[in-house]
Amino acid sequence: LFVYPMWKKRVWYRLPYERRKAMMVEHFAIGHRYPQVKINTAYSFGLDDQEFVVAFECDEPAAFLDLVMELRESQASRYTERETPIFTCVRMAADDALKLALGLGTPASVEERELARPVSLLAGG
Repeated sequence: LFVYPMWKKRVWYRLPYERRKAMMVEHFAIGHRYPQVKINTAYSFGLDDQEFVVAFECDEPAAFLDLVMELRESQASRYTERETPIFTCVRMAADDALKLALGLGTPASVEERELARPVSLLAGG
């Protein structure tokens, strides 16, 4: 999981709506070329300093890097003010994250617990 705040340049909002829309169509088309990366964008203007928070979920960091490199070449990217810092995260259950934060486990011990959990072959189990 990769998460970062993002700001658009003010001039972006002075562009005609149809021009911005065309640039975003290109931007979204690039994202769709990477189906292994789930993209989540949240508009957050007024809630914090950034305008958006963007999260990319994928199993392979290389897919995220390839996607971001291609997105940065898009027309819409020219109007990005800032998109840092980028936070690299590891997906895990909240209780495991809390144990790690409190020093009650290590990443390896959390992974070992994951592997040790019983798996049910029954539907819904």
